[in-house]
Amino acid sequence: MSVSDWAGSVSDWRYALEDLKVFIAPAFKRSEQRASAGVFIDGLLSGAERKTGWMLAEEAGLARPYRIQSLLGRSSWSADALCKRVRSYAIEALSDADGVLVVDETGFLKKGKHSAGVARQYSGTAGRIENCQIGVFASYASRWGHALIDRQLYLPKAWANDPDRRTRAHVPEDVSFATKPAMACEMIANLLDEGTPCAFVLADAVYGSDSRFRRMLETREQPYVLAVRSTHSLRFLEEWHLVQTDPATMIAELPPKDWQALSAGEGAKGHRLYEWARVPLNHTAGEGFSRWLLARRSLRDPEAIAYYFAYARTNATLPELAAAAGLRWTIEECFLRAKDDVGLDHCEARSWHGWHRHMSLVMAASAFLVRLSADQRRTAFRKPNKTSPRTQPAAA
Repeated sequence: MSVSDWAGSVSDWRYALEDLKVFIAPAFKRSEQRASAGVFIDGLLSGAERKTGWMLAEEAGLARPYRIQSLLGRSSWSADALCKRVRSYAIEALSDADGVLVVDETGFLKKGKHSAGVARQYSGTAGRIENCQIGVFASYASRWGHALIDRQLYLPKAWANDPDRRTRAHVPEDVSFATKPAMACEMIANLLDEGTPCAFVLADAVYGSDSRFRRMLETREQPYVLAVRSTHSLRFLEEWHLVQTDPATMIAELPPKDWQALSAGEGAKGHRLYEWARVPLNHTAGEGFSRWLLARRSLRDPEAIAYYFAYARTNATLPELAAAAGLRWTIEECFLRAKDDVGLDHCEARSWHGWHRHMSLVMAASAFLVRLSADQRRTAFRKPNKTSPRTQPAAA
């Protein structure tokens, strides 16, 4: 294998980009829409600092941004149909029996009050309450890479109950208020219904604390590792007595020997090393499955402990659960790359469908980059006598 093989310099990315455009073309009704979508994606992948209508038009050599703005607003096509094709494209590149689904939200700061769903609300992106939109996203991660595969704009109650604002922002009549965990529950259920190969579902405490979300996964016998707060209320029977406690109390009672030093996987600065422990939970589980309270402790600060609910096959090991928990960061990297590289947070459209169209097109551009990397890894790792430094190659 030469340097050009594993570095990817021989990759015919122009042909691959055309292949993406052909693959997503059926999502558009007219040839003009398909052409405009191709121009839009080219602009997202360009070096333009801002992926706005004027900047993308300038990259395409257009005198005015009419075509770009029309694609997001006036033209008639389904953003959901495009998203489904993008998802198929990404999962085809990343599919693996050991892959994971991750759900999380991200914020989009706004100055005005007319964009669909915008409100004064907490944004994890900003780390405080801001005037922003919130989008709930799902991503898929495997040994081959990770990509965003679904999205939906969160509609606060103030918007959901205001007919005038809904009409001005073209919010569909069938869209009602739903909590973020409820949105995630429907999103993940649909992805599993589609047959997405998934070893674990992962999410932070916003979703892990929701019992309906956990029940949905357990009913499907879908393993998960979901973060929970240290104060989450736990009730169970012990020797015919009702015990009420919380994760922090249960983990504090563990002896030192129950902690095991394990890596949470490789991050931007190398392996992320922690101590891990788990406690079985006395809750009824499906046949062959068990529930645990999982804990991750910082090596530098033993008081810094993260807690998770885990549901998996009874023979699942602590290293396996720790590895799954450690993959939740992949969706954060998806957000970071999509915002920095292809303009996920540069949406100018105010309407409901404009937001979903922008996000779907950005996800298409991002999936293209992810697929290039995934194809490169598969090619390199499947060379005779060549394997990934971290794992054996997947079966062909």
